Amino acid sequence: MRSSLIALAAAALLSTGLAQAQSATYAIDPTHTFATFEIGHFGASTNRGRFDKKTGSITLDKAAKTGKVEVTFDTASINTGTAAFDKHLQSPDLFDSAKHPTMSFVGDKFTFNGDKVAEVSGNLTLLGKTAPLTLKATQFNCYQSPMLKREVCGGDFEGTVDRTAHGMNYGVDWGFAKAVRVVIQVEAVKQ
Repeated sequence: MRSSLIALAAAALLSTGLAQAQSATYAIDPTHTFATFEIGHFGASTNRGRFDKKTGSITLDKAAKTGKVEVTFDTASINTGTAAFDKHLQSPDLFDSAKHPTMSFVGDKFTFNGDKVAEVSGNLTLLGKTAPLTLKATQFNCYQSPMLKREVCGGDFEGTVDRTAHGMNYGVDWGFAKAVRVVIQVEAVKQ
C-alpha cells in the first residue's frame, strides 16, 4: 500500500512538472508589434494613430490553455503622421502624457479555439483608471523563426475601448465618438 501511495505521489509530481514545463515566456518583438487605434471624426472620416514605443511579455501554456499578457505603451510615442495632432493627443485634453506617461494592458484570461488563442480578456489602465478590455484574435500562430532560431507566437487582435470609462471625455459633447477601435498586431519571441 505504501509503495503504491509513493508511486501515485511521484506520478502526480511528475505530471505537475510536465504541465509547468509547457509554460513558456515570450518577449514582445517591438519590430513586429504595432498597437493602433481608430476613432470616428464627426461621422465624416476616421482618425488613426499608433504607439511607437511598447514593451511587454507573454506567458503562454498551450497545453493548459492559459496565459498572461503584460504590455506597456509610452503615450508620448503616439504617432498619427501629423505633428500638431500628436501634440494635441499628448495634451491634458486626451492622453495627458506628461502626467500619465504610460498606459498598460494586462490580460490573464485566454480563450482558445483548438490550439490557437482566440481571445484575451483583462484590464486596460489609461489615465490612471482601469477598465475591462477583451481582445479577439482574427489570426494567431506559433512558428519556428528561421532567422531567430526560436519559437515566435503572434497574431492580430481587435477590441473596443470606451474612452469615457477612463475619463477621456474630450469632444464627446460635440459628437466625437466614445468608442475607440484598437487593432494590435503582435509577435513575441520565446525566451
